[in-house]
Amino acid sequence: MSEWSTAGSRVAAVTLLGIAGVHVAWGRGSSFPFATVEEMHDAVIGRPVSPSPSSCYAVAGLLTVAAAATAGLPSRRSRLRKLAVLGTATVLATRAGFGLSGRTDALVPGSASPRFRRLDRRIYSPLCLALALGSLMSLREQSRPVA
Repeated sequence: MSEWSTAGSRVAAVTLLGIAGVHVAWGRGSSFPFATVEEMHDAVIGRPVSPSPSSCYAVAGLLTVAAAATAGLPSRRSRLRKLAVLGTATVLATRAGFGLSGRTDALVPGSASPRFRRLDRRIYSPLCLALALGSLMSLREQSRPVA
């Protein structure tokens, strides 16, 4: 097992957990890391509408499960963990593909502001692809003995 693979899955797990935390903050009404809610809408959502707090919390919950699975929980050899990691990688890779092709609005209707599209192609979609790969790297660690 390469150190790069281990580091990649650890970085992916921590990043997924961090993004979950940001979604919790958004569910509580924060515009972090933007100055205003309107600026956040334009940059992150691509339209002037806030998702409901429950939607933000649901995404945060799914990201937390993805982070835990990528980190090797409940156990490295668990079939449930493998399914969660494969699901995570599939969703993130799909999101990346649509974003990189400029078609996120096909998944999330209305996500079409010019700022969102630019950030989606430059930051969000490549990040989703990197997180998908990082999640998959954690599956390669299954055969490694747990210390």
